[in-house]
Amino acid sequence: MSTTPEPINRVTVEERLFSLVLALIATENGLTKADILSTVQGYRQRYVHSGDNASLERQFERDKDDIRELGIPLETVEQPEDPGNNRNLRYRIPKGLYELPTDVSFSGDELMLLKLAATVWKEGSLSAESRRALTKLNALGGADGDPVLGYAPTLRVREASFEPLSKAMDRGHVVSFLYLKPGEAAPRRRKVAPRAVVQHESRWHLFGTDLDAGATRTFLLSRIVGPVTVVPDLVAPESGPDAGQTALAELDALFTANVAEIEVLPGSDAAVRLGKRAADASGAQPTAALVLHYTDLNILADELAGFGPEVFVHAPQALRDAVLDRLLCVRDAHEPLEARS
Repeated sequence: MSTTPEPINRVTVEERLFSLVLALIATENGLTKADILSTVQGYRQRYVHSGDNASLERQFERDKDDIRELGIPLETVEQPEDPGNNRNLRYRIPKGLYELPTDVSFSGDELMLLKLAATVWKEGSLSAESRRALTKLNALGGADGDPVLGYAPTLRVREASFEPLSKAMDRGHVVSFLYLKPGEAAPRRRKVAPRAVVQHESRWHLFGTDLDAGATRTFLLSRIVGPVTVVPDLVAPESGPDAGQTALAELDALFTANVAEIEVLPGSDAAVRLGKRAADASGAQPTAALVLHYTDLNILADELAGFGPEVFVHAPQALRDAVLDRLLCVRDAHEPLEARS
């Protein structure tokens, strides 16, 4: 057995604490310190078999304090045959404290909302490393199939690029993919070091460093064309643990800055749907004049054009032109063949 630690991949504090909590919930009998340090994501990469793990043990002690400060009940269990021996203490989090009371139930609509909320988890609920660590933990006391299924929703993300991008972030890889921007006739190849994959306004975005541009960029996953491939012999530059928050902050700022002024036909489908999203929506009956915020002009133009004559765009002019172009394309596509000759 090797006595040297594995190559250290970047593991955030949040990832390590989450992996530790999930592991301690998954076990019925508890895990020893050695079990945790050698198996759980964030520790095992630095664990030395039959070697000095003093610094790692101190990290575990700090993490235990952090978990308890969060209000999570971390229990210690002594071995009956070896009382007082701290080396053989087992740690666990009582699973029953996280189960719903028997008198709690959800309506069909409530369950639907919970399932929609679960879309932000998918494979992102656990990194690939954490899933592999949980497989190992099953042999240390967790019930078969119990750890992940009980706590991670299973709804899947539609975009095929989500999983390869997540794996690339786990492993510090640079990736390449074809990206088709609106208005361009053909996609262009982009070489990107992924930093975060985030959901904003119900759409998934990749936030990463565009190596050709030498700057961070945000890409819509739905515009990635074809497979995502790893670029060999390139290592992604270091990124801070707050890359996800940075991406969301930039998207929020863009959403706030972009303002559309539209008019909807009262009582129409557009009035109902868009009225709920209007900047001044207060639960009252929607009015004909609406103000909408948006992050992507082309996505909003696609949506507004879909309402046909129920929507009229006042501003900005670029959005007005984009909607008009789409409506003209629909008109031209439905002209009789003889009218086109």
